[in-house]
Amino acid sequence: MGQSAFKTGMVAVLVFAASLASSLAFGQEVKVVLSGSEEVPSNATSASGNATVTVGPDMSVTVSVTTSGIAATASHIHMAPAGQNGPVIVPFVKNGDGFSTAPGAKLTEAQFSAFKAGNLYVNVHSAANPGGEIRGQIRP
Repeated sequence: MGQSAFKTGMVAVLVFAASLASSLAFGQEVKVVLSGSEEVPSNATSASGNATVTVGPDMSVTVSVTTSGIAATASHIHMAPAGQNGPVIVPFVKNGDGFSTAPGAKLTEAQFSAFKAGNLYVNVHSAANPGGEIRGQIRP
């Protein structure tokens, strides 16, 4: 390999490393689309929603959830891969027409590993679907 190609390759590696370090230093924001088809089992609801999930380098987590077409009763993050149901790990508080995390919410090491693997999801419940009406997997 010529010196020029080596330098170009090293620059690419350094740029990638810097961008990775930057995203870890400031947290990672993930946009999540919520629908009934993601629920387990799926349902034919016309409700929909969106969530913005931000996980900081200290494993702090902030979430904002908005919904449409649902009289939501609760919302939170669960830990499980797509196609499976799992336990609640981060409860949310009702905030007007949506939901958000309480101040100081943090993931554990195991939950942070699950986040990085795409094994967390946002779920919104209703009286009609107490097990969950709309859901979206958090895919960093």
